[in-house]
Order: sequence, then structure tokens, then C-alpha cells
Amino acid sequence: MSLKIILHHNNQQYSTDLHRTIDLSIPLEAGPGHVQAWYVDPIRIEPVRMGDWVGEVKQGASVNFRNIFFNPHGHGTHTESVGHISKEDYSINKTLKQYFCFAQLISIELKAVEGDLIISREALEKAIEGTPEAVIIRTLPNAIDKLTKNYSSCNPPYLDVDGAAFLCEKNIKHLLLDLPSVDREQDGGKLLAHHAFWNFPKATRFDATITEMVFVPDNVLDGLYLLNLQTAPFENDATPSRPLLFELAKV
Repeated sequence: MSLKIILHHNNQQYSTDLHRTIDLSIPLEAGPGHVQAWYVDPIRIEPVRMGDWVGEVKQGASVNFRNIFFNPHGHGTHTESVGHISKEDYSINKTLKQYFCFAQLISIELKAVEGDLIISREALEKAIEGTPEAVIIRTLPNAIDKLTKNYSSCNPPYLDVDGAAFLCEKNIKHLLLDLPSVDREQDGGKLLAHHAFWNFPKATRFDATITEMVFVPDNVLDGLYLLNLQTAPFENDATPSRPLLFELAKV
């Protein structure tokens, strides 16, 4: 079965099949051995307990009725708004209004700078073509441990502040990348790349989003895609998300 639609972008027609998806999300799973960052404990998924009653079918209940304890920034794929760095509460559920857009997937070789590995402005300038609404960055090498890594205390790669400023200048509304943050793990709380991407607080781009800890399989080729950025409706600065890509064919 297929569900094909015709799309228009930059004076070009494309077709895509909405029944063929490429899921970039890393699922939230309980227990150790799953992706996490920022020194948070592993996710806990536990049955509700009320007196002698335990909300789990295998323990005698008629239904499974569980609590989930997680942190949206530290566990799995998540999308965040400028509320992540502002005093004001800007909920991702209120600021993200467009869920479909054209996105360019690019693969970037990291640059070594003073002991760190960064995504540089120069690499972004070479890789991004035209003016896509969203950019998805796959860092190389694309190690499979991105699906299970504990990023705490390991100084992961990050986005150079000039690179973040370039994305803002290009009016890239949605940035997705396979790292736990666009900023350095320890930067004294400056969060320079976050500030530069959102142009905060000078002329804040309230409709722009950052999605971190995606995973792009090696068999997904660089190029233009239709992106469906699905988010859970939490009234919070960040929420678990499920970015889906759809391949495009010129008509």
C-alpha cells in the first residue's frame, strides 16, 4: 500500500510516499545501557502501587498502569524551544506550530580544535544547499553507540558558535543533530550556540527549534527530504520527539 502526494519546493515538484518513513528517533527505554546525558539517572518505568494493588497484569492486576520517570533533555531524542535558555516559560508545545517542512540531511566531518571536536561554520557553508527550512546533521564517524552512549563527563562534540550563527543567518528554522547538545558539555553556563541559533535575546526566533540526540542510519543518503517533526504535547521547554523523514522523487 502507498499514499503518494505531490509537493512543491523552489519551483520543483516532488512526490513522496507517506507510508514509507525513516524514523530518526532514539526511543526512551528503562534501565541502564540506554542513551543518556547530563548526569541524569536511567529512565524508570514502574507500576503504580496503591496498598496491596500493583498496576501490572503479571502481578495480578487487570491492566498495566505505570509511572514513567525521565528527563527530556537527558534521555533520548527531544525537541526544545528557546524556553530552554530564557527566564520566561516558552513551551515547545505552543511555539512549534509547523510539523511538516523540507529538510536537508548533511553529513559533517568533525573538526579538532583545542582538544574538542566541533561542527564548524566552514563545514556547514559547504554542505548546505539553498535555503531549506530544516537541517539534519549526521556527524562522522556515525558510530552505532550513539544509540546507547552515556554522554555524561565525556565532552561530546558540539556546534561551533559561528556555525550556529550561520544557521540563524540562513533562517534555518529547525536544527536536528545526533549529539546531546549544540553546546559544549562544560562551558560555564554560556550556551553560546543556543543563543546564536535562536538569536536570543536580541531578535529572538521563537518559532525555531533544536532537536538533539537523533540517529541517522548509514543507509539514509544525504539530500532533501520531507520532515515530519512529531512531538509529545508537554507544556515544557523540551519534549520527547520523533522526527520522521520521507524520501522525495522529482516529478
